[in-house]
Amino acid sequence: MAALGVIVDRLVSVWVKPKVRRSVPWLFLLISIVGSVLKDLELVPQTYFSSSKNIFNVYFVKISWGWTLLLLTPFLLLSNASVSRSVSILGRRLLSLAVATAVWYVCTESFFYIEDATGSCFESGASSLLKKSFTSKASCRRAGFHWHGYDISGHSFILAYSTLLIMEETAPMALVRTARLSALPGTVLALLYVALNLIVVMWVWMFACTSVYFHDTSHKLLGTICGLLGWFLTYRVWYLTPCSPGLPPQLQSKERKPHP
Repeated sequence: MAALGVIVDRLVSVWVKPKVRRSVPWLFLLISIVGSVLKDLELVPQTYFSSSKNIFNVYFVKISWGWTLLLLTPFLLLSNASVSRSVSILGRRLLSLAVATAVWYVCTESFFYIEDATGSCFESGASSLLKKSFTSKASCRRAGFHWHGYDISGHSFILAYSTLLIMEETAPMALVRTARLSALPGTVLALLYVALNLIVVMWVWMFACTSVYFHDTSHKLLGTICGLLGWFLTYRVWYLTPCSPGLPPQLQSKERKPHP
């Protein structure tokens, strides 16, 4: 397991750098803008990832929030228990996941509502023949027709938001490295940390694929901005106040200490 420890140390050494953490939100904006320009100019050739049926989209992105929670929840329990035995801190971290889930739910449901409210049903994707008898996307698609509305990119939102959430909540790993853990919990925690980093790589890659292959420019930018705002308003605004879940325990960061 020495190799696993080396991998964890290298990953932690990257994420503890303030410049790296500050650059992640801007990276998503840059990818969204550049990817949209490349799509509009049709400069990117069709590949395996230009199909919405690719394995990563079907089995990971479409249930990305489930993957994020599946890996992040046990990581939070193990890492924060290693840093502190405080039930209050563990409770706050779990509350932060509940808040994140609420943000995810409200945003995605709002996107669905906007697409329903602004759309119409057409006979085919390229057809101008309107089907006025269908007034919702669900009924339109059940009938085998096509719904056209303002489709804010849920993929752009959730992939950016999940990545930023993982970045924030895995910060205690810098402290866990110095804690004395028994072999099994330490190995499980290390594996979860590596898995979360691999998921981040996948989320960023699939975000780039979404930018160059799918949606209109405004749909992607608005979805991205919603993801960044969801993160910013919690971790950079609300969580700095006493009446909040607070921030995770972090290494050498006076302005980001968790609330007592």
